Amino acid sequence: MADTEKKVPDNGRAGAPEEEKSRIQGVFSSQNLVKVGTGSTQKKTIQKMYWYVNQLDDENVEIQPLNVNYVPSGPKKIVPKDEILEKFSPEPEFYTYTVFPKMRELNKTIARGDRHRKKGESYSAEFEYNNALKVDIENIRANFGLGLTYLERGEKEKAQDIFERLVKLDAAFEDEHKHLFNEFGINLRKQKMYQQALEYYTKALEMVENDENLHYNVARAYFEFKKYDKTFEHLLETLKLNPEMEHAKKFIMYMKKHNMLPQDADAKIKQALGKKSRQEPAEKSN
Repeated sequence: MADTEKKVPDNGRAGAPEEEKSRIQGVFSSQNLVKVGTGSTQKKTIQKMYWYVNQLDDENVEIQPLNVNYVPSGPKKIVPKDEILEKFSPEPEFYTYTVFPKMRELNKTIARGDRHRKKGESYSAEFEYNNALKVDIENIRANFGLGLTYLERGEKEKAQDIFERLVKLDAAFEDEHKHLFNEFGINLRKQKMYQQALEYYTKALEMVENDENLHYNVARAYFEFKKYDKTFEHLLETLKLNPEMEHAKKFIMYMKKHNMLPQDADAKIKQALGKKSRQEPAEKSN
């Protein structure tokens, strides 16, 4: 096979469209004066940090620190664009020839893991995800992928370790990872890890507002603990957000049939569905 030309990101150089030239994206550095040592041995030194910077709009950018392997890792924060331009220094060559290739290779490793997992090749998937985590222990996609691999194999102890890591990572519940955290939560419940599922979905609700599917899944988790009041509470929230959600209606009717609802349930259901709605929850299908 003939060699192909290695492509690198434009990073705002000549030849890029005007809107891309003015957009901030790449690596910047910051410097801080820090004190090292104590007493007579104390001295001042300059500490340099690298950040991956991505412009969000005309006024704000999102920054994320680079880890020791020179890939973006850890918490992101939003800062004014003017602050970046005034206090940070652009590092275009470092981004082009060091950071970008490492980011690209990391993404390729995770993609290989995803392909293996979808094919049912769980041990090959585990190998790739672990390689990715050696580069970035907080990588969301790699953690979800490895956690799903363990859950699909029924290895609950290993899955527990990943679960404990994920619930500490706020970025795991961002919209871009929504399909992954939904799949992970479903698999926790399938493995009867109900306490973990409840903790997981509760954390997700803290991060994601007004999601009927999350409220429904929290309801299912509470139901496993026979906490019917909490189950009903979250089913009502589900219907307030989506009065047409059939699963929630069927769930409520099932609870009503088995005398699991409070006495004022009917009034609360009508209120959740809206005063003008006459639609009653459907019977639970077999």
